[in-house]
Amino acid sequence: MITPIAAAAGTFGAGHITVTAAITAACALAAALWRLPRTMQVDQVAIAALSFAAVLLWRLSANMPQLNDDGLPGFSANDWLAPVLTYVTLAVYVDLRAPADPRRFAQTRALVTIAALAVNVVTI
Repeated sequence: MITPIAAAAGTFGAGHITVTAAITAACALAAALWRLPRTMQVDQVAIAALSFAAVLLWRLSANMPQLNDDGLPGFSANDWLAPVLTYVTLAVYVDLRAPADPRRFAQTRALVTIAALAVNVVTI
């Protein structure tokens, strides 16, 4: 089934969600470039790609009014859960591929998680 571009009541369009994921990926790449050494270029790109995929897939799969409604003013369940999935995705990545500098990777993962929360709250 193809996801419609237009949003139904209480949901967001696929384009809006894709832009949100892309902004998250850009922030993730910026954090990775800042915190990780140049020798970790594969990890820098992977962090951006995995952050994009985590936000995109979560927001598309959980795009329903019940999860998009703000239970706490300004914050929906999806706003809280997209960064959690981003964190878990990056944790699985680091468990499968031990980084050269675990401390800096952990700092990057924390920054990306914070960025994912901020982007999801502001853009959606």
